Amino acid sequence: MGKPVTLFVTCLVDQLFPKIGLGMADVLEGLGYDLDFPEAQTCCGQPAFNSGHWDEARDVARHFLDVFRDSEYIVCPSGSCASMVAHHYEELFAAESGRLDQVRAIKPRVWEFSRFLLEVAQAEDLGARLDRVVTFHDSCHGLRELRIKEGPRRLLSHVRGLQLREMDAAEECCGFGGTFSVKFPELSGGMARTKIESILRTGADTVVGLDSSCLMQIEGALRRAGSPVRTMHLAEVLASR
Repeated sequence: MGKPVTLFVTCLVDQLFPKIGLGMADVLEGLGYDLDFPEAQTCCGQPAFNSGHWDEARDVARHFLDVFRDSEYIVCPSGSCASMVAHHYEELFAAESGRLDQVRAIKPRVWEFSRFLLEVAQAEDLGARLDRVVTFHDSCHGLRELRIKEGPRRLLSHVRGLQLREMDAAEECCGFGGTFSVKFPELSGGMARTKIESILRTGADTVVGLDSSCLMQIEGALRRAGSPVRTMHLAEVLASR
């Protein structure tokens, strides 16, 4: 029996990109972890929180806290969602002492996938192979709130057949920003075009990232531009054989 890990797959992965969740599960099972997937899981509450609907966000966050209450490790393929729990739940529940204690207890148990691999599993070479030229997009929450930068690149450096080419705008936002892209479509589109131009200058055939939301935005812009470049989540890359 391996060590228990609970998967929090996020809304977008569950509804639109199941291969990301399956890739994450494959990698973790390959490392000997015993996986649990609570079927009652829903959302972390970030869309409502970012839109200013904090009462609704609290309702969703309470459910998250209850579902994952007893989990030892909660691993998530999204810097954005991991950051929501780690950095913003305390704001949401500042006036609820009981829930605040629960937040502080669960916070250190929530891990973004790449950070879990490096800091808990202490694994860098996952035996992956992918014969592609890739460039890496740094998602805003992962980079600026979780301080994730070099870790994913270390993991990619061990993927056989993979060549990493850095883009000049790797740290610039792709323009998605959740509800930002809906409220400000022209700004969002302009930011996406800047990102796409930077990607194309690398000559890469694949864009790799940590968040399905960013990858959805980037791939949509690439397709509208008629580009053959496609996107992959880090979990999909590390599960490749």
